[in-house]
Amino acid sequence: MPALFLSHGAPPLVDDERWVAQLKDVAAGLPRPKAILMASAHWESAPLMLGATETVPLVYDFGGFERRYYEVRYPAPGAPGLASMIEKLMPDNEHVARTDRGLDHGAYVPLTVMYPDADIPVLQMSLPTLEPDRLLELGRRLAPLRDEGVLIVGSGFTTHGLPFLRDWRPDAAAPGWSREFDAWAAEALARGAVDELADFRSRAPGMPFAHPTIEHFAPMFLTLGASEDPARAPEQPIDGFWMGLAKRSLQVA
Repeated sequence: MPALFLSHGAPPLVDDERWVAQLKDVAAGLPRPKAILMASAHWESAPLMLGATETVPLVYDFGGFERRYYEVRYPAPGAPGLASMIEKLMPDNEHVARTDRGLDHGAYVPLTVMYPDADIPVLQMSLPTLEPDRLLELGRRLAPLRDEGVLIVGSGFTTHGLPFLRDWRPDAAAPGWSREFDAWAAEALARGAVDELADFRSRAPGMPFAHPTIEHFAPMFLTLGASEDPARAPEQPIDGFWMGLAKRSLQVA
């Protein structure tokens, strides 16, 4: 299986016809996964935590939206076997815990578009760190899951400067900091410049406005770490902006 980094967006992103069409195209081009491992920007916890291994209610970790967004259901099968595989891939001295936490919107929103039948087992894992080097190493440890038919997905957003948005319309023009950061990231990815990307806090234009907190960019490094060759340029099947935020997404071989 390939591995993905998706800019997942808030629940209303499912109303964006272009994003939905792009994400459906990505899913259509993939082999059918045997299971899906999601790592979302919305779950930070150390030690590494693994979400519910059986179907439990979703986590509606947002506020102020229309009622219909709280009525979404995604009863995907649990993945206890995948949880066991992850536990075996971790170092002996690294504790892994299980919890009954359900899928949050960073996990289920893109899945409702990619696999709307909710018939593929899904497991969500926490981000135990936000440091790029450590996430790259975690991705390398998880990479063997790809040979078992597991789709690894890091879910965040290429820019996420919510405090600095002034126009909250879906088709709002992207602020300069969002355009500049996105262009820098696209060029660095095209060169496979993982070290430069990992140093984004000091190298990238548009900082710190593009990421006043870094949890939405961090999942990209988990995905890059899971690549057969992190220095090999990934595909960038989704680009453009939504509400001024860069929704660039990646697929690595």
